[in-house]
Amino acid sequence: MNTEAADFDRYAAEYDAALARGLSVSGEDKEHFARGRVDWLAGCLARLNVHAKTVLDFGCGTGSATPFLLGMPGMTSLVGVDVSARSLDHARQEHGGAAARFQLFSESQPDGTFDLAFCNGVFHHIPITDRPAAVQYIARALRPGGMFAMWENNPWNPGTRYVMSRIPFDRDAVTLTPREARALVRANGFDIVDTTFLFIFPRALRWLRALEPPLARLPFGAQYQVLCRKR
Repeated sequence: MNTEAADFDRYAAEYDAALARGLSVSGEDKEHFARGRVDWLAGCLARLNVHAKTVLDFGCGTGSATPFLLGMPGMTSLVGVDVSARSLDHARQEHGGAAARFQLFSESQPDGTFDLAFCNGVFHHIPITDRPAAVQYIARALRPGGMFAMWENNPWNPGTRYVMSRIPFDRDAVTLTPREARALVRANGFDIVDTTFLFIFPRALRWLRALEPPLARLPFGAQYQVLCRKR
């Protein structure tokens, strides 16, 4: 078992509590951010006239994105993959069913059939030298022209850095700038469609959130999405 798997196996039982402690400074919980990411992605795909039925949740953890991804228009099935067996056990208990399956990476072989790959906050945990192979895995899982939504924490946002410092499994993570993320996916089989930033205003300033869509191309948000298409 590699170090990353051991780390997240150790945190699996208390993942939600640790994440909540970090996110509490924003005034929101993980469901707010999970729903926000998927709603934003759904809007992006609708504008591109992309209709996805099958989704790979790469680095799914405990499966917190599952109900939101399966709630996207037209979505019929999800496969979540992760290195942490204990996290996957939790995902199966909470979200498993006919439409959602969860597997270890070692049990899953990319087969080029997925319409969409989704990944949130995973690459900053992957050793830099292993990141190209991770993107290549996603590319092999997607059909030609399939979409990849890569969400990462924005290292240019001081609030993001503070939140990460409060979360044990994020404290020593090596973040990616948007430029680094774009270069990574471009070098490993993808064409960039768009880069946008989300989650600018905390709950105390939620009355300003209507301004977020027109500000989405500016690097203010706590997270960013690199949306790309398999060549």
